[in-house]
Amino acid sequence: MDINQPEKLAEIMEITRSIAWGASDILSSFYHGQDGDLDIKNKKDGPVTEADLAANKHIVESLQAQLSDYDFGYLSEETFDVKKAEPIAKDWVWIIDPLDGTRDFIDKTGEFGFHIALAYQGRPMLAIVGIPEAGKLYCAIKGQGTFVQTKADKKIEPIKVSSKTAVSDLFLIVSRSHRDDRFKNLIEMMPFKGKKYMGGVGGKISTILEQESDAYISLSGKSAAKDWDFAAPELILTEAGGKFTYNDGKPVFYNQGDVVRWGCIVATNGSSHEAVCEKITTTLAEIDS
Repeated sequence: MDINQPEKLAEIMEITRSIAWGASDILSSFYHGQDGDLDIKNKKDGPVTEADLAANKHIVESLQAQLSDYDFGYLSEETFDVKKAEPIAKDWVWIIDPLDGTRDFIDKTGEFGFHIALAYQGRPMLAIVGIPEAGKLYCAIKGQGTFVQTKADKKIEPIKVSSKTAVSDLFLIVSRSHRDDRFKNLIEMMPFKGKKYMGGVGGKISTILEQESDAYISLSGKSAAKDWDFAAPELILTEAGGKFTYNDGKPVFYNQGDVVRWGCIVATNGSSHEAVCEKITTTLAEIDS
């Protein structure tokens, strides 16, 4: 079956969107205390809760059941075996983060979401980023644009990024935590108009879509973001007119074995991308000299 056709991907999106709303309901139920104790456990990379596991089970098992005719691979934060660290030997791989922003979920900031992406040979082709507390799903298929669907009325509308070009006109969206000294120096030296702070990568990227911010930077230090943090947010951004690359302009590939995305990854509204990347590169050189 040739998945890489617009009509086939559209069919898969309809199924995935329904599954995503189910995942949103599961996370909301845990968040608002309707599904019992979170049973928080601490892993090397951070906390995991019953909500993570329940949402993951729903997403993976629902995809497997409803798309059983397809030979997909599955790369999920909750099931990935870091000891193997080998690419999944499939052309088409689902990359899933069932709860993006677990710490914010636990701390009740409301700034959490989930990511579902379908990648072909390492590049995202279909993606959903869900923001349960906003009641929104951001959905994209390669070459077909990005759309936002609201829970209240299920209305689906196209969404686009801003058209700002000058770095001095941009607002940076950045994490409240996860910043070492090198990263702190970088964002302080960048000539952005202002900074906004938020948890969760998907939530940050959604603010670029909503034109509340214009740029996001991920700079690895002792640790770095993983495939499931970026695959879905990348596609919803780029299909809305934005750009998402390393600071040298190279694309990000997923399912490469090592799921850690080392280096400096830059997400922008697109119009400003080359200027932002150039300024980041020269600023890092100054910091590191």
